Amino acid sequence: MNKIKLTKYIKIIILLIVISLSHQVCLTKAETKTINNNLNKTLDLHAMAIKIEEIIHNDLYKTKDTYNGILTGYAADCPLCGGTLGCTGQNVLKDRITTYNDHTYGEVRIVASSKSLPCNSIIQFDLPSISDKKITAIVLDRGVTGTSLDLLVESEDIAYTQVGRKQITYDILRFGK
Repeated sequence: MNKIKLTKYIKIIILLIVISLSHQVCLTKAETKTINNNLNKTLDLHAMAIKIEEIIHNDLYKTKDTYNGILTGYAADCPLCGGTLGCTGQNVLKDRITTYNDHTYGEVRIVASSKSLPCNSIIQFDLPSISDKKITAIVLDRGVTGTSLDLLVESEDIAYTQVGRKQITYDILRFGK
């Protein structure tokens, strides 16, 4: 009888050892799976970040409104110009600039418009004689009427030869305040 009891105890102990070992193996697999899940989540977050950047970019360049008007060019030293931007008071003649670094759109060209388009509005238009890409510009000056625009350029020569006077369609990407 003692021999049977001893055999039962040994079987129970072996069974407990097997269960214990299998439980440790399961824990190890669970830990490995958790690490892999975190890696997959990191990869998914990276993909999501790229998608969010794409959505933001598409929203930034989404047209809010479209206008038709006459585009002309002007230089800060033109005969009727004082060199001071009507929206900011910055002297572009003294500073020799034709671009502005916008906090959202980066480096953009400067245009003059009528008061119907608020200062700091962002517009976009095609002008193949200046760039093969769309030109993104900010309204920082005044001095034109209606829906016309004046593009600030480096010299009167560029204003006459490369910009001239053109009928254009331009998109409003952001209305200023």
